[in-house]
Amino acid sequence: MVDPSVEIAGLRLTSPLLLASGTVGYGPEYDGLVDFGKVGAIVTKTVTPEPRAGNAPPRLAETRGGMLNSIGLENVGLERFLSDKLSEAAKLPTRVIASVAGKSATEFANLCGAIGERDETAGLELNISCPNVERARLPLWADPAGVAEVVSAARRATAKPLFLKLSPNAADVLSVAEAGEKAGADALVVGNTLPGMRIDVETRAPMLGNRFGGLSGPALKPVNLALVWRLSAGVGIPIVGSGGIERTEDALEYLLAGATAFQVGTAIFRTPSVVGRIIDGLAQRAATDGINSLTGYTGLAKEVETPCQRTRAD
Repeated sequence: MVDPSVEIAGLRLTSPLLLASGTVGYGPEYDGLVDFGKVGAIVTKTVTPEPRAGNAPPRLAETRGGMLNSIGLENVGLERFLSDKLSEAAKLPTRVIASVAGKSATEFANLCGAIGERDETAGLELNISCPNVERARLPLWADPAGVAEVVSAARRATAKPLFLKLSPNAADVLSVAEAGEKAGADALVVGNTLPGMRIDVETRAPMLGNRFGGLSGPALKPVNLALVWRLSAGVGIPIVGSGGIERTEDALEYLLAGATAFQVGTAIFRTPSVVGRIIDGLAQRAATDGINSLTGYTGLAKEVETPCQRTRAD
């Protein structure tokens, strides 16, 4: 028997598969479509202090190798999340991690304090990729000092596990990751989307109402996979890989590169049943490989010499 459970940031999850923020709403919207019994945790749609209407439509555009989204953090706000959404999400047979975003360290702390005190909350994901209006020229996700301030404030506000969601856009992602770890983050999510756009050649207009969106899907996987490899060697906290996972092999690559768990997102829109296929596929692969636990795959690729290294050794 293969044990699919993992422990990350002090949480014991039934599987290493998490559902990425925003891809299944607050969770119950996909009840009956997704086998939540095989999901380690859902990460809710990002919650902000006040309700947000989001960006102007269209908000989604398919592209070769992925999808562009420009949702704009549409959500019901903290008050309604606590009164309506959190308790409903907790009825699903999986853990609930709440994604939060604020315009300042104080807002992040207030969100974490209010949501973190609820028993239904297993952990919090800090979405530092959101716009930071207080510093127009240096985005929060690229500023190690700013990230440290946010994580420290969140850490003081709650004892629940903190997952720091990084952006692949940062010029020095390792410095941001190290700052987050030192400030108290329990795990890293690697990572968010890349900026992109599409133009309708017939109308000559951008296909998204906000012109630009975040690229997710298979085209993102090589970028974030490389970041997982690099960061897993540079930090001491566990990593959740995210970006372009559609098959068992995609998830396995992230584990082999150093991730302890992984998030599935864009693939859910086309095939909600992909959740069961990935977890079942990993269990079957592990049984074939003689590995009793999926955690046995984490970082395994770093122990294998590349063809180039073997040639040099010879």
